[in-house]
Amino acid sequence: MLSLYRLTNLWDALIARLRAVGEVLPRLIMRIVMGWEFFEAGREKLYGENWFGAIQDQFPFPFSRIPADISWEIATWFELIGAFCLWFGLFTRFFAFQLLFLTFVATAAVHWPDMWSMWGDLLKGYSISDNGHGNFKLPLLFIVMLLPLIFNGPGKLSVDHLLSKFFKTADYPQPINDGYAWGVGALVLGIPFLMLLPMFGAALVAVGIGLMLGERFLRG
Repeated sequence: MLSLYRLTNLWDALIARLRAVGEVLPRLIMRIVMGWEFFEAGREKLYGENWFGAIQDQFPFPFSRIPADISWEIATWFELIGAFCLWFGLFTRFFAFQLLFLTFVATAAVHWPDMWSMWGDLLKGYSISDNGHGNFKLPLLFIVMLLPLIFNGPGKLSVDHLLSKFFKTADYPQPINDGYAWGVGALVLGIPFLMLLPMFGAALVAVGIGLMLGERFLRG
């Protein structure tokens, strides 16, 4: 019969190997899937007809003031270039955040319910098809898959990892859990939320700035 000590060692060995695979496979799959989704969206815009003019007033500020032709080109090339960069794992955090921001803008313009007063009303929009309550399920799943790429990077099977080796920089430095870290995290979420829920986004931005200022002046 295996002793508790032996079982603990076996468990630790299993976890260590899962973590080794986890540094490569899960984020690679996320990059492939998300890259394909944004590539398809960008390709449809590249060869399709511009329909942004019909929903111009539904875009959040300042995009509601940008001509529809310019917004269409921005979305098209952000999606296409972002897709290829996700596939190759090149400047992954930057392009994942850019696509996250784009997803929030698209959600506000197309997928968010026009009116809701209670959480129950809002939850009706958690669907693929729009039944009069919005349909933000798919963009929410995109957001959930982009966030790990922003916070954790593309994984070891990526150009970013090769560049870190070439320039001899820390690809995955030791995590630092301080006010700056949580401040940056609040900003990563708060800035896109300005496009969807401005008050909530502004609150997150304020919290993020406050955390970083607190870390700077209170802890030195």
